[in-house]
Amino acid sequence: QVQLVESGGGSVQAGGSLRLSCVASGDSASRGCVGWFRQAPGKEREGVAAKHTGGGITIYADSVKGRFTLSQEDAKTTMYLQMNSLKPEDTAMYYCAAESPCIVPHLTAGYFDYWGQGTQVTVSS
Repeated sequence: QVQLVESGGGSVQAGGSLRLSCVASGDSASRGCVGWFRQAPGKEREGVAAKHTGGGITIYADSVKGRFTLSQEDAKTTMYLQMNSLKPEDTAMYYCAAESPCIVPHLTAGYFDYWGQGTQVTVSS
């Protein structure tokens, strides 16, 4: 079992920045893949960024490339999503997720096993 707790959401104006945090605990917290997803009202949950906890590339949705950065602490139990140049279309509930085991990072929500409760991000124009 893995428990995930997000924090850091809030309201900002377009062009602003926020950093989301996700603390993981549990037996498999430091193994597998981790990712950030978001869901806006009336829309499907979409992948934002993901990586394998063991290293390697980080993948991003096209809509956030160059603006968002996923990072992880050395202990691999806390990950962050630095969001810069925020746009109104980034408004959504943001979730961190974990999948264990996982070989290759991906942005398919259905394969992730564990989810946090979400943190709201609202970007005003």
